Amino acid sequence: MRISITRTHVTALLAVSVVSCTLAVEPAPKDISLSELRDKIAGGWAGQMIGVTYGAPTEFRHLEKIIAEEDLPQWDPAIVENALRQDDLYVDMTFAQVLDDKGLDATTDDFGAMFRDAGYHLWHANLAARRALKRGVPATLSGTPKYNAHANDIDFQIEADFVGLMCPGLPQASNDLCYRAGRVMNHGDGIYGGMFVSCMYAAAFFESDPATLVEAGLACLPSESPYAKTIADVLAWSREHPDDWIKVWNLVEDKWNAREPCPAGAAHPFNIDAKINGAYIALGMLYGEGDFGKTMTISTQCGQDSDCNPASAVGVLGVVLGYEGIPDEYKSGIDAMADEKFSYTNYSFRTIVDSTYERAIAMAERHGGGVKGDRLVVMPQDAVPAELDIWDDYGSPVERIAVTDPRWSWKGEWAESTVTRRTAYTVKTSSQQGAEALVEFEGTGAIIAASYLPTGGQADIYLDGELVGTVDAYPDEDRFKRSDSLWHDYYLEDAKHDLRVVVRGEPYPGSQGSDIALVDLVVFR
Repeated sequence: MRISITRTHVTALLAVSVVSCTLAVEPAPKDISLSELRDKIAGGWAGQMIGVTYGAPTEFRHLEKIIAEEDLPQWDPAIVENALRQDDLYVDMTFAQVLDDKGLDATTDDFGAMFRDAGYHLWHANLAARRALKRGVPATLSGTPKYNAHANDIDFQIEADFVGLMCPGLPQASNDLCYRAGRVMNHGDGIYGGMFVSCMYAAAFFESDPATLVEAGLACLPSESPYAKTIADVLAWSREHPDDWIKVWNLVEDKWNAREPCPAGAAHPFNIDAKINGAYIALGMLYGEGDFGKTMTISTQCGQDSDCNPASAVGVLGVVLGYEGIPDEYKSGIDAMADEKFSYTNYSFRTIVDSTYERAIAMAERHGGGVKGDRLVVMPQDAVPAELDIWDDYGSPVERIAVTDPRWSWKGEWAESTVTRRTAYTVKTSSQQGAEALVEFEGTGAIIAASYLPTGGQADIYLDGELVGTVDAYPDEDRFKRSDSLWHDYYLEDAKHDLRVVVRGEPYPGSQGSDIALVDLVVFR
């Protein structure tokens, strides 16, 4: 029999084919009981609280080395009360407050307005962002490397938990919200760190295998980003060395520990970069094998930001286990403080769980799901990698030129002093109008590192003879802050340059003086 196929037949066949393909790839609805949803959200918040308080005594006290088992903290359930004062949690919750106040469509400007006016102490990318916001930089730019030398730091990674906890099975919604909030203080890998953690949380409502969860976080990132490459390496190396997390830690150290751009960490052992600390989260999860204590211990032992990393790892695992599934030896201290408010917030443990639960239902409803009886139906999303938008093609930090180096020259009155903050270093300080410091270097980027002081003043910066900006060394809070960026530029011509700092002798508004306290110059090439 001869079959004749007309254009109409072809159109119909194509239509059927398209429909069939669409039906084949559309994820099936998932559902979770409302009581289990609440229990998993409580487990996520509790996991963060336990992890951060466990690791707190070790934070940045073990740099470029593994913490020996005998040097690990001893767990006491009562110490979880310290979580009330941890920035991992109170900053996280004030971002959640923006959503409760403004709704699910809260903008970057909404998050930035909250952040600009927040009264709590901040560090690194957070502090740099708040300083920029107070100086008129829009929230959409305050996390970019033009205004923030800490753009790749860990800050949003440790504050993004609230996103994943309200996006069960919804990684695309999680990435969208991470971008809106995370760009306030981070850019590139700094935002991807928040996406990685949040997407693991989102997956943990319906998945339990640690490797699957790490892969779910990775799936939300652009594969070309350094962050994604780091996590992909950890996954590959863990398969090659399934019984030896220390071997994988050393491989991470050898490949990914040399490009930290943070003014405090560049060319130093200190590393607050999001991706290497994200690798430590992944190590804890992969080698913890779903055991709460083992996961927390390994992510702590990796060192560096060793309270934030276990907080993220057992936060995700807390969703898998649910609050009821977290061993009593770890959670038994929570009930006694569950109604106390976290510092700078309106939330207690119980009310942040309630708030997150309501937002999770609203997010599911927004994306095609909803409550049916005593269950939440979720229309799960496939992970879609975020758009690639990285900035760290500036080269690597190659040296720090201390103010005692003869390549610096000085004009006017500069007082030399020694400051000790874990290590001793020399500072040269002047408040004299017209005092100058000149340094020559060869490279593709530079950071003038200075101390932020309650007496911090203003200075003019000249690059190769041209005025490139007026800066200030006031931290916007009544505290000393060592070795932060007074000025930076990561995109210089690969050539010899000279930088000149000219003291204006003028206080920044709110400052108690007009000091400029120089520490060193970080050179990138």
